[in-house]
Amino acid sequence: MAAMNPEMPAEAAVRLLRLFEAAGIEVWLDGGWAVDAVVGEQTRLHKDLDIILQVADLPRMRQLLGERGFRPQPGGTEPNLVLADGRGLEVDLHAIVFDNAGNGVYRMENGADWTFPAHGFAGRGDLLGLTVRCLSPEVQVLCHAHGYVPTEKDLRDMGLLEARFGVELPPQLRRGGDENSREPTAQQAAAAHERRARRGRMR
Repeated sequence: MAAMNPEMPAEAAVRLLRLFEAAGIEVWLDGGWAVDAVVGEQTRLHKDLDIILQVADLPRMRQLLGERGFRPQPGGTEPNLVLADGRGLEVDLHAIVFDNAGNGVYRMENGADWTFPAHGFAGRGDLLGLTVRCLSPEVQVLCHAHGYVPTEKDLRDMGLLEARFGVELPPQLRRGGDENSREPTAQQAAAAHERRARRGRMR
């Protein structure tokens, strides 16, 4: 039997988000659904549901999804793993620890930390009438700007954020821009390999 191509419809995403809320697990959308949530409408198909959650909630999240047939996929790490239900639904988990300033610290496979700025967790969006937490447009741009070569979907998504919210895009996130036009910081350089691997599973 041919492998099923994963797709996360809006209805399925909302069911999962309501499930997490009912279980008391606080999550923030990342990835393609985060873009569409802040824009307020679905603008393209999405492969999976990318969510950020706290490390302390990870065991409960895995149990909750496991009870519904989701199993970890090869290649993940404890802070970042993909769970699939074998029927086309995938959830990509990114577990963080909040520091004293409210920044979300994500431990990458190489042992380095990627830090989501505290203000990024104030983002809110809408999926089929459900108000959802998501990374703010500015921090979504920040996360896309470093560590990997953006795809056409990434450029389109970032263009939507620019058009809707006036977020300034760096040259590498503009069509025809130069992905090497900004020199990465040490943290961003350490994140490069990890981000490329994540993008292979995301969206």
